[in-house]
Amino acid sequence: MQYRKKPVIIEAMRVPIEATDGETAFMEGHGRIIGWAMLGGSDDFHVADDHGYDIHTLEGVMHASPGDWIIKGVQGEFYPCKPDIFAATYDEVSTATT
Repeated sequence: MQYRKKPVIIEAMRVPIEATDGETAFMEGHGRIIGWAMLGGSDDFHVADDHGYDIHTLEGVMHASPGDWIIKGVQGEFYPCKPDIFAATYDEVSTATT
């Protein structure tokens, strides 16, 4: 049998990459991620040695490296996603309201 993923709009943020983002953007990016997680009710993000994050998920602790995406799931859970999988799975949507 085959299945199609239901069209669900998710929130996601990309873990900053120090070498390409510049120091100020790099630090601001981390601040946005931590604020986003805290507003989402999660204190389960821990900055890792590589400037990524260790995230407590339903499947255990998972690592988001710089350049990876962090996704907020439909039940408010957070989990990492590699850039190639993210690009193959998600399209950006407009947040403008009418």
